[in-house]
Amino acid sequence: MQKLSPQEEELMLIIWQQEKGFIKEFIDKMEEPHPPYTTVASIVKNLEKKGYVTSKMYGNTYEYIPVIDEMEYKKKFLSHVVKNYFENSYKDLVSFFAEEKKISAEELQEIIKLIEKTNL
Repeated sequence: MQKLSPQEEELMLIIWQQEKGFIKEFIDKMEEPHPPYTTVASIVKNLEKKGYVTSKMYGNTYEYIPVIDEMEYKKKFLSHVVKNYFENSYKDLVSFFAEEKKISAEELQEIIKLIEKTNL
């Protein structure tokens, strides 16, 4: 699975949210100012080449459907970040966010409760 560029990732998030759709629909979900149709079409074609989406032809237009599951993508690339930037330690990842004040004590307590719940 190839890493996505920021533009590809932004578009994949929309495709995952929509579950499937046409380029025009994806453009409508993007932030203003909307990129040109040809730009989005090019990004979608790259996603198709990388194996993230597949297409179905309807007349002279294509509908795009995700092939890669969003959760699968998150797991793969979060694991990559943890391995390469936090010496394969999720504890170091959480510590980093705590030190940077990106996560509150209340959120950490919620995470602890979630971990305890799933380990029962």
